[in-house]
Amino acid sequence: MKSPKHIHIKDYAYPLPDERIARYPKAERDASRLLLRRRDGSISETTFRHIADYLKAGSLMVFNNTRVIQARLHFHKATGALIEVFCLEPHTPADYQLSFAATQEVTWTCLVGNLKKWKEGLLRRDISVGTKTLTLTAERIGMSGTGHAIRLSWGDDTVSFSEVLEAIGELPIPPYLGRETEANDLKTYQTVYSKIKGSVAAPTAGLHFTPEVLAALDAKGIERNELTLHVGAGTFKPVKSEEIAGHDMHAEWIAVPRESIERLIAHDGECIAVGTTSVRTLESLYYIGLLIRRHGMAATMEQLHVPQWMPYEVEESERITTCEALQTILDYMDHNALTTLHTSTQIIIAPGYDYHIVRTIVTNFHQPQSTLLLLVSAFVDGDWRPIYDYALSHDFRFLSYGDSSLLNYE
Repeated sequence: MKSPKHIHIKDYAYPLPDERIARYPKAERDASRLLLRRRDGSISETTFRHIADYLKAGSLMVFNNTRVIQARLHFHKATGALIEVFCLEPHTPADYQLSFAATQEVTWTCLVGNLKKWKEGLLRRDISVGTKTLTLTAERIGMSGTGHAIRLSWGDDTVSFSEVLEAIGELPIPPYLGRETEANDLKTYQTVYSKIKGSVAAPTAGLHFTPEVLAALDAKGIERNELTLHVGAGTFKPVKSEEIAGHDMHAEWIAVPRESIERLIAHDGECIAVGTTSVRTLESLYYIGLLIRRHGMAATMEQLHVPQWMPYEVEESERITTCEALQTILDYMDHNALTTLHTSTQIIIAPGYDYHIVRTIVTNFHQPQSTLLLLVSAFVDGDWRPIYDYALSHDFRFLSYGDSSLLNYE
């Protein structure tokens, strides 16, 4: 597999006028437009609610069921300075479910806004959770990766951290929307099938689906399956280096149920992926299978983390078929009595990458010079410009609340 390290990110620029960025979603999710790109490269369009008409009966469609959390917490110092604590991922306890269920205190890895105004000491804020009035405190206890480890305490053993976030947290809509979070975003910036809390950004390709569209997929005989990737703030991280070798991909937590692996094997290791987060999770499975073969059936979650450049560094002698990799994961899960595979991925998918599992992608239109655009380019054999030229010349809406595309359908 050819390494993409020397790709110049300037080659993935395109003009995106500000007025083409959708600030708000359509009133009806499935009324958005859908660009259709066949595997032969031909392009047309329809309305998203008709997507089932363009998919093969008997196909497997995979969704990311993560749910966006109200991750932004605001504190005022006695001086009046506003400090924002943006919760990225749990630190102690490190498990998402345990952290959300924890009472009294948790520690999270956070970004801190206006850090220069918070040199030391506790931040305090009185909050109301149900009928209770509590005091939430924030304390910096060190660094954690590229963020700060922040201990959040509220001193009540009947109130969970999940309840604290829902009471006072703000939903973190993308910065490029150029506006504050509004009440409607609490509903429109979640997919209708979101279940597992943990993301700080929505898997936005899924925002177009409605119960009616899902019912149409079922009626067509398209099998639906779900997995989880908690989207991190790094999804908005721009590529600042001239070559992508200088860009550090963000790591994201994934959870894949045993049933998902079984369904993929039943479909010969092939599927339709809804969104780039599903793509990254699914494609990481191949390399997780290789990592299990490297480290054995006692491999730890840390040993199954997929490094950024692994796809381009695997020796030919180590490569196996997709279904062999998936079966290796099943064997590992059986050996360790796991119903769900939990690990993380830092995979970067760029031109030079060979796809193993994903055959068709549903995805929105991404920012210029982004790793998401690199992923799309890799999927369409570098032929991304006609897709984006069509979308720009036909008044498609771009980014999170924008229109969608169906890439490489039969």
